[in-house]
Amino acid sequence: MTLIVRDATEADLSAIMDIYNDAVLNTTAIWNDTVVDLENRLNWFKARKDKEYPVLAAELDGKCVGYASYGDWRAFDGFRRSMEHSVYVRKDTRGTGAGKSLMQELIIRAKQNGVHVLIGAIEAENAASIRLHEKMGFRHVGRFEQVGIKFGRWLDLTCMELRLGEADPT
Repeated sequence: MTLIVRDATEADLSAIMDIYNDAVLNTTAIWNDTVVDLENRLNWFKARKDKEYPVLAAELDGKCVGYASYGDWRAFDGFRRSMEHSVYVRKDTRGTGAGKSLMQELIIRAKQNGVHVLIGAIEAENAASIRLHEKMGFRHVGRFEQVGIKFGRWLDLTCMELRLGEADPT
């Protein structure tokens, strides 16, 4: 099996949509209740590209099996160097290193783009994601209790951050 991480293209959006929708329907990784269509993913993709935010694809044996990106953490000028990231991998390819590889490349891109802090907002019971973030150098910075609802229950949110260096704030 050959795994590569590359820039996503519009041709990947069907696979990205399927990964996203599976997370919506079957996990607490995405706190939405409604699946999306291809037009939604295309608009999301174009919005990321318009802001020059990376959208990465993990390709395993020629198929897109995961994706990662980051976007605005908060929509105020003072937060312009802090980004919230997302990494999702197709359920049958978890454990292949795709998530770690996507995170590694996303961190490289964030540094290149002048991001000072990457923020992870993770459902508190998602031990695998929390462990991955810890391995990548993220540190726990807080936990919000019962701030979300999915599958008829309250969810807690673990917040983690990775400072990418001592950037000049000017």
